[in-house]
Amino acid sequence: MHFYENNKVNDMSLATDYMLRISSHPHSIRHLDTFVARLVEEHQLSEEKHGNILISLTEAVNNAIIHGNRSDIHKKVIVHAERVNGSLAIVIEDEGCGFDFGKLPDPTMDENVTKIGGRGVFLMHNLCDSVRFHRNGCKVELGFHL
Repeated sequence: MHFYENNKVNDMSLATDYMLRISSHPHSIRHLDTFVARLVEEHQLSEEKHGNILISLTEAVNNAIIHGNRSDIHKKVIVHAERVNGSLAIVIEDEGCGFDFGKLPDPTMDENVTKIGGRGVFLMHNLCDSVRFHRNGCKVELGFHL
């Protein structure tokens, strides 16, 4: 795991960029706690926002590891967070082939309620202020109003 902090001037105030680079191993998820704790402290976020970020980011990174990188420990997942125009933008990138995010099944439909899995993107959409997919889904941007 590599964790980077980069102090820079942004919007006339000192802000910090955070980047985390992890292997595509399920145990790498544990590094997200520290990453999110630093974001919460830096931006003085509420406990509710802390929970929303941690759950959403965990889902996104888990998807990147399992579905994007196919749990190939030689492939990396990169998480980058920065303050942009009064919001916190968290970008998750994997080295996979992507997916058609427009064709994900609705986990609230009767036929999907009892299925294991398939709720990560649904949770992200409900806990984040914005969710955007780029590069055919290999790059996900989670937005949170500050």
